[in-house]
Amino acid sequence: MWARTLDRPMRRKVTRSPEIGALRALTPDGRRLFLTRAIRLFAYGLLAVILALYLVERSLSAEQIGLVLSATLAGDAAITLLLTTRADRFGRRRTLLIGCGLMVSGAVVFALTDNLAILIVAAILGVISPSGSEVGPFQAVEHAALPETAPDELRTQVFAWYNLVGSLATAIGSFVGGTIAQIMLATGATPLESYRAIVLAYAACGGVLALVFLSLTERVEASRTNTRPATGWLGLHRSRNVVLRFAGLSMVDSFGGGLVLQSLMAYWLHLQFGVAPAALGAIFFGTNLLAAFSALLAARIAAWIGLLETMVYTHIPSNVLLILVPLMPTLPLAIVVLLLRATLSQMDVPTRQSYLVAVVDPDERAAASGVTTMGRTMGSAAAPALSGLLFAVGLVAVPFYAAGAIKIAYDLEMLRAFRGLRPPEERIGSRCAD
Repeated sequence: MWARTLDRPMRRKVTRSPEIGALRALTPDGRRLFLTRAIRLFAYGLLAVILALYLVERSLSAEQIGLVLSATLAGDAAITLLLTTRADRFGRRRTLLIGCGLMVSGAVVFALTDNLAILIVAAILGVISPSGSEVGPFQAVEHAALPETAPDELRTQVFAWYNLVGSLATAIGSFVGGTIAQIMLATGATPLESYRAIVLAYAACGGVLALVFLSLTERVEASRTNTRPATGWLGLHRSRNVVLRFAGLSMVDSFGGGLVLQSLMAYWLHLQFGVAPAALGAIFFGTNLLAAFSALLAARIAAWIGLLETMVYTHIPSNVLLILVPLMPTLPLAIVVLLLRATLSQMDVPTRQSYLVAVVDPDERAAASGVTTMGRTMGSAAAPALSGLLFAVGLVAVPFYAAGAIKIAYDLEMLRAFRGLRPPEERIGSRCAD
């Protein structure tokens, strides 16, 4: 019993700054999970800025680029479902290491071939991020482990910091990726050589990620004594209907987001305004930086009005701004709208993550996060191919309009469907600003 007490994070009463309290309360494993998030999202940001440009240099058409990006997301969805619904029983650390292997191998194949069929196979089987955001099994498993690394009353703040770290890392990765490509181009490298170097750097990040995962302790694993037998292949029991409905709506949201992935947004800026790689990196550095700090504000807003309301009421105006992006006649105006959108667009992320792990049983968390992540990835999988076709026929603004409208519809339905299901801290009326 004493040993079990030591395994659990100390509960601390936080009165003035729950954000600082959440950082102080993290266990060593919690801090390692923050580090793995940073390494991974740095790699994703590094790649997303140049991925579409790299495929162009590999002589792929706009339609083929969209096909490869869709295959990447479809494969990630399948891998996420296969691995995360079994992670609590197979082992969370083992699952994370398998993800690292797929990340490295996928990137290496991308760097070595321009054969469309091989690229599609590598996209399906590897873990490649075309959006600068999470793909593969990593996030779902970390979501399941994070609530075990800090007190329950600081859960949303922990997820806010987790997302802040990820957004900062993506911002830095985007800036570094664009800058490296520009420097290599200026020193005489061909575009293909400069972009391929970044693809290989992405693979190297996967190797570093594996080393950190190896340092995690047994405490990140699901408790064997409290784990009930799963009914069905999804690894869910009591919360199955809630998770499936949540995942279904998340799929709609991600289809909208998939129409304007960061790599496609970079391609659009390049087509419309001739933006160079270094400038693209700087633009997405700014957007991800603003998104990073908005995560902490989201936790504060959620303490006042609730997790679900924060998800919806911050997401709707961000999607209105998304619709406005292609209407901007100049690059500076387009950048301003993108930056304004970034201040709101990610506030729903930590609140959504915290909400989901709060309304399911602890031994369902990896499966619930995995099924939802799979739904989100599947939803976005078909979208890039559609955007590629629209880009090819000159309808470059249509993906922005469609994405904004679809995501607003998702917000309204999410509020309607889940208004009656509250996390424990809101059911007992313990919500407070501080």
